[in-house]
Amino acid sequence: MGEDGAGDAVALLLGANRGEPVQPLSKVASGGELARTMLALRLVVGGGAPTMLFDEVDAGVGGAAALALAGALAEVAVDRQVLVVTHLAQVAAFADHQVAVRKSVTDDGRTVATAEVLSGEQRVVELSRMLSGHPDSRTARAHAEELLGAGRDRRPSTIGPRRAD
Repeated sequence: MGEDGAGDAVALLLGANRGEPVQPLSKVASGGELARTMLALRLVVGGGAPTMLFDEVDAGVGGAAALALAGALAEVAVDRQVLVVTHLAQVAAFADHQVAVRKSVTDDGRTVATAEVLSGEQRVVELSRMLSGHPDSRTARAHAEELLGAGRDRRPSTIGPRRAD
């Protein structure tokens, strides 16, 4: 903090690829990179709003990186509400609550979006669909159940008590 109580000016720089110059984050980062930067800052600095929304945080991420991202989101969610728009089953499986959003076209040609809170078997079916496009696939269902178990096991219970609300 400066003497006048104002915060210091900070410039975040990104060197996304080897051999490329480091440039201002605001000029070179994709939506996913911006969201992941915000997540990283919240993990390091702490604080922030009581509710955080991440959209595209998982863009271009998969496999082990997706699981690490899911764990980081769960860590931030220990002391605040975190809403994540995701297409990755790895990220969705770590959520305390999952909502499926679907679009459909009505008979009169209008597009309508609906949201449904999922639980239990519904989550397994939706994660199976997210993983393979085949919600009835035994292999996808087994993988979905494994991811849900990993999400329960890897939630950061050692960081502090989970909020009941």
